[in-house]
Amino acid sequence: MLDIWRGSAGGAVSLEVAIKKCARAKHWSAALQLLREVHEGKLEASVITYNAGISACGKGGQWQRALSLLSGMSGAQIEPSVRSYSAGISACQKAAQWQTAILLIREMRGAKLEPDGSPGQLHRWDQCVREGRAVAAGFGSAQRDVGCEAGA
Repeated sequence: MLDIWRGSAGGAVSLEVAIKKCARAKHWSAALQLLREVHEGKLEASVITYNAGISACGKGGQWQRALSLLSGMSGAQIEPSVRSYSAGISACQKAAQWQTAILLIREMRGAKLEPDGSPGQLHRWDQCVREGRAVAAGFGSAQRDVGCEAGA
């Protein structure tokens, strides 16, 4: 995957496409390699590039790496978007990292970011995360489906 990308015209758009393909194929390590090259100054990244990397790590079960990318955005002078937080929350949900997901939701609220879809989406994410935490702790029978995917 990396060799194919390097042989192409390059640029931010194709970098984003390459990272998204890595995410779909659950090749989080290849996505991280591309992002390492961004940090080494070999490539230029955008918020979309980071979002794709966060998503790739989340899909690969690498929630800590997803959060590292999310927190590293400010160092790259890139402002996290709703999708950035959404990908981070999703990574935490998949790994049953409920406390961390709640912290991301609070951080997102503090940044005054609202999901594009509906004004209540952030509340539903918060509810889903809290229910998931309760189910994991044995305080519920099953998690209800109320639009719990962070990307929903």
